[in-house]
Amino acid sequence: MVEDADLLADRIWRRYNPREQLIRYGVMLVTLMLVVWAVRDIDIFWPWVWDAPNQISSLGARMWPPDPSRLGEIVNAMIETVHIATLATMLTIFIALPVSYIAAQNTTPNRACLWLGRFILVSSRSVNTIIWALLFVAIFGPGVLAGILAIMFRSVGFIGKLMGEAIEEIDRRPVEAMEATGASKAKVIAYAVVPQVMPAFFAIVILRWDINIRESTVLGLVGAGGIGVILQGSIDTFAWQTVATILIAIIVLVLIGEAITGLLRRKAL
Repeated sequence: MVEDADLLADRIWRRYNPREQLIRYGVMLVTLMLVVWAVRDIDIFWPWVWDAPNQISSLGARMWPPDPSRLGEIVNAMIETVHIATLATMLTIFIALPVSYIAAQNTTPNRACLWLGRFILVSSRSVNTIIWALLFVAIFGPGVLAGILAIMFRSVGFIGKLMGEAIEEIDRRPVEAMEATGASKAKVIAYAVVPQVMPAFFAIVILRWDINIRESTVLGLVGAGGIGVILQGSIDTFAWQTVATILIAIIVLVLIGEAITGLLRRKAL
């Protein structure tokens, strides 16, 4: 009976062997130590954390009911926000597509162009939209132009990277067939590459436009136009009921953007 029990114990399935379990526990321990170190290092003032529920309740009471007295001004600012996102997305296309072409391994002219394209994409994605906005506000002054350029420079990395990956995944057979017939480089791109990446192109641009609408709502916090200008002014003057109206307007705008992008995806794909 003892031998049968030992054989049965040997046959019990275990997901991890003792060595793998030891490694998992070690990784968990190291992760926990890193989390504790990070929390201790950022110097959180814990009394404010414990008092946060009371502050949230107090702020909510001051924000209710929303004040619609500036609704016309808010709607105009929201329209400006949409214009910023739309113009920035359209301008991004003209920059991101050539960059994605040279950043794709199967279409880049040479290694130097490959690394140049990838450097542009990484540089664009490494800098947050707010940082771009601060730079362009310093260059061009406060206003919509700085916001458009900030969104555009941020979007180049997003669209360019995804389009570059889509180009790298194309079927090479149509390209090789056209090259074998002596077709020019432009015709190979137009008739063998573009048709294969068009669905991905529409999906990526629609998605980025949706993201840009969300990002455009905060550009005014640094003076780059849009609804954020009114939001910052209302916060600075403690007009919390107006802040509530603006937040509701932003949520409605995002929901409308989601509905539009969903419809466009179904039509385009």
